[in-house]
Amino acid sequence: MAAITPEQIAIVKATAPVLKEHGVTITTTFYNNLIGDVPALHNFFSTTSQTTGRQPRALAGAVLAYATYIDDLPKLTHAVERIAHKHVSLQVTPEQYDIVGKYLIQAIGQVLGDAATADIVDAWIAAYGVLAQVFINREGEMYKSNAADGWVGWRKFRITQKVPESSTITSFYLAPSDGATPLPKYMPGQYVSLQVPVPELGYLQSRQYSLSEAPRKGEYYRISVKREEALEPSAPALVSNMLHDKYAVGDEVELSHPQGEFFVDPQDASKEGVPVVLVSAGVGATPLKAILDSLVSAGSKRPASWIHSSRSSAAQPFADDIRRICRENENVSANVFLRTLDPEDRAGVHYEFGDMRLDLAKLDKERGLFLGDSRTEYYICGPEAFMIDVRRTLVEQGVDRSRIFLELFATGDVSDEEA
Repeated sequence: MAAITPEQIAIVKATAPVLKEHGVTITTTFYNNLIGDVPALHNFFSTTSQTTGRQPRALAGAVLAYATYIDDLPKLTHAVERIAHKHVSLQVTPEQYDIVGKYLIQAIGQVLGDAATADIVDAWIAAYGVLAQVFINREGEMYKSNAADGWVGWRKFRITQKVPESSTITSFYLAPSDGATPLPKYMPGQYVSLQVPVPELGYLQSRQYSLSEAPRKGEYYRISVKREEALEPSAPALVSNMLHDKYAVGDEVELSHPQGEFFVDPQDASKEGVPVVLVSAGVGATPLKAILDSLVSAGSKRPASWIHSSRSSAAQPFADDIRRICRENENVSANVFLRTLDPEDRAGVHYEFGDMRLDLAKLDKERGLFLGDSRTEYYICGPEAFMIDVRRTLVEQGVDRSRIFLELFATGDVSDEEA
């Protein structure tokens, strides 16, 4: 593959304002053409994200970021890593990059018309080639690592238990159908992709679900799934509702190898003594529960603060287990915010702060947030607006953004526009 020239880099950077204006139109056209001509790719893309427009918006943002920082690619390291993990979880192959490149360049020409000169098209072909190779190389490393675990491609798992965790969240215990254990260990905070056929659509759909407890003996994986409401009438939450309503103990699903760049290594001796703050809302508690479980199981004495917001005590997942962990580990504390209180709810048992959304200002700056320790790490998971608000508040309190980690349960990445 020929290297991109300095002149082509300059051309790509110069197209950034055009991409900002027309990017979503380009990526919407791209997806329509791509999936229309290659319907097998339905299996790789979330129909819900396509219907809501989230997928085209996410790709438009990624393309704009690449055009902006093509001469400073280290600034895109986090985005590349996040996307590469997602691609590997979906079993994206190097050959598919050629297909995507063809249709992306086609969409640029289709939307921009005569403005897409030969020089612009050639520059973007070269730029795409460079970026594709970055992904292919990184994903190749991940596939090689997964193969070393003896796991290549999709693998059948059987549901062995379904355990309600709240009024809307159920844990699924998944054991390999072939009985081959132990399963590969994972870093707490990582996820698996789960794939099922969707009869209403006529093709497969995959969703990512965080592993919601510490790795045990490698006999099963646990995910905790929220029964989601439709984002809009035309975009029902098909997979989560299917799992709740149509999948029973004994049924099979397919999983890919655990992936994800959002995690804590409980064996990292260099972090001993470094406080960790886990902030979540709703089902965002799932990866953080795995992190807390793993730290406790490893005998870590890192000061840990669990901060969670739920609509009600009935909707709150893992409540009893979190209270047990706090009782048994003096280095762990919990603060729960409930938006609505039920008559039987008791302060100190079901919640610390009632009739309110999460408000970090209500917490002790040291015992709850460890703001005085410049090493403290913050892991946040929940709706995107929630995470941005929490991050903004922490930054305003003097926390360096390099110590704040966010996990988004959606296509794309968390907006990085605010301070």
